[in-house]
Amino acid sequence: MRKPDFFIVGAPKCGTTAMNDYLQAHPEIFIPAKKEIHFFGADLPFLKGKRVTEQEYMTYFAPAGNEKRLGESSVWYLYSQQAAAEIKAFSPTARIIIMLRNPVDMMYSLHSQRLYNDNEDLVNFEEALAAEADRRQGRRLYKNAFNTMGFFYRAAATYTPQVQRYFAVFGRDQVHVIIFDDFKEATAEVYRQTCEFLQVAPQFQPEFRIVNANKGVHSPALRSFLRYPPEPVRWVQQLWSLSPVRLGLRSKIRQLNTRYESRPPMDRDLRRRLQAEFAPEVERLSALLGRDLSHWGQTKEPAQRELL
Repeated sequence: MRKPDFFIVGAPKCGTTAMNDYLQAHPEIFIPAKKEIHFFGADLPFLKGKRVTEQEYMTYFAPAGNEKRLGESSVWYLYSQQAAAEIKAFSPTARIIIMLRNPVDMMYSLHSQRLYNDNEDLVNFEEALAAEADRRQGRRLYKNAFNTMGFFYRAAATYTPQVQRYFAVFGRDQVHVIIFDDFKEATAEVYRQTCEFLQVAPQFQPEFRIVNANKGVHSPALRSFLRYPPEPVRWVQQLWSLSPVRLGLRSKIRQLNTRYESRPPMDRDLRRRLQAEFAPEVERLSALLGRDLSHWGQTKEPAQRELL
């Protein structure tokens, strides 16, 4: 069976879901229906004891036909210190797509996503940032969280060493870096460039719809019920196993419990402090990519209508 030969590796909340869906629509590309398989990255805490085997991983690509490219998207591959080398060993000529966003906006969006997914219990963003030091010591961790490294918002937004790792392992020619600002403002052009990078027909254009918009839940209790059902319900679920009916019903209930909403503007003083804190990181990234990203330090609140 053919192995995947391109990977969207992150970062989280930087447009990866939208790009995944747009590329999935391309007739010369196969991407599995499941996003975030996370087969690579043995150092990722949430994979401990839950990592699929290579045989199981390859079953996701079994439906592929004669497409020129096979790929997948898992946003924590970028953060992982081992995923780049593991991907290289698995698929030496693989092409890598990295998507990056203003780190301040990314952290704020990630916090909102983690609240929606029941991975975070500190509703106030500033409080969640202030708790990072305690959480690194194993304190103030939310018991329901299945992705504990997501608590470390600053580390996830420190892109330079993460990008350097992929440049070092794959070489720059095999790595395509997309800045979220460009993707948002010139989606069709960025998509065309990405198709050229993947060596598939660049003239194809999917419907560029809004994907993975900011959201919350109508009922936290219903969300908890779906994640942690009582024992009698769990017993029935085990009988259904992975029945498409059960999975479809669960997905439908989750959709009905979702409400789409704009994030409230970040506190201006907090935004200014975070921009000052990340200014050296943005400067390092600018030098690495050969592109001036200093506009990320502007205090203007970004538009709320976003791709994610």
